[in-house]
Amino acid sequence: MSANDAAQRRVTHEEYLADQTPVLTAEGMTISYEVDPPVIAVKDVDLTLNRGEILGLAGESGCGKTTLAYGINRLLKPPALLRSGSVTLHDKDDGDIDVLALSGDELRAFRWDKISMVFQGAMNALNPVISVRAQLFDVFSTHRPKMTKAEKREASEALLRLVGVDPDRLDAYAHELSGGMRQRVMIAMALALRPQVMIMDEPTTALDVVVQREILREIMRLREQFHFAVIFITHDLPMLLEISDRIAIMRDGHIVEVNTAENIYAEPQHEYTKKLLSSFPSLFGERGGFVRGRSEEEQS
Repeated sequence: MSANDAAQRRVTHEEYLADQTPVLTAEGMTISYEVDPPVIAVKDVDLTLNRGEILGLAGESGCGKTTLAYGINRLLKPPALLRSGSVTLHDKDDGDIDVLALSGDELRAFRWDKISMVFQGAMNALNPVISVRAQLFDVFSTHRPKMTKAEKREASEALLRLVGVDPDRLDAYAHELSGGMRQRVMIAMALALRPQVMIMDEPTTALDVVVQREILREIMRLREQFHFAVIFITHDLPMLLEISDRIAIMRDGHIVEVNTAENIYAEPQHEYTKKLLSSFPSLFGERGGFVRGRSEEEQS
């Protein structure tokens, strides 16, 4: 791709983002774990995801980030219970879809096709006794049953190339791939049906920093190419400041602040957001917080 082509792609995606059309709306989400006593993990959360954007969801471990993601994607299992709320996908082809009203074959067809998910610890999520080819083929067999074997192979090879994996790895098993390659295969599977929304739950956990950087570059490149929207879940706020269009800060089951990455960084409004920012070490000086990239000595 030439430099001019790359520049044109960036402009196109910026224009896509500028439209700020919602692709997913969650309202009044309350989710509990029905243990004794019950634990309310997500408390009356509203969240809007715009087409093509990366919405970072940050907060400490146990604040409800993953539970919220599972609730949006209808993946909750007992003792988790969705007590109230609504989730609407504003489908570009079929209009508004009430996600919580789907059941049976409708729900099965919806998952991965409209919303896909890269799970926490995804690099270990591949089936260890089935080849990469068989797992990719299974996605197409389930959702695109009219595809021929040759078409499935062609599509699978194209997916691996898309995420920077040699198509020869189609016949490999999970233990024959590095952690970064396994993660790329999982991202390829999530992209297989060209969903409009991808939920990524700490997709770079357990990867070294060099591989993390490569994976993040791939996510950014693919997002600009296909214009899917991303909910990116992590406790790593500095990472979200770098890659996100907007960031939602979550604490104790509540969304306490939502703003652009630039505003979260420069002018955080909530005290918890300020504490999160200050909890990361500065690159300047011997000691000090993360606050706007300067040490405490420089700020005084």
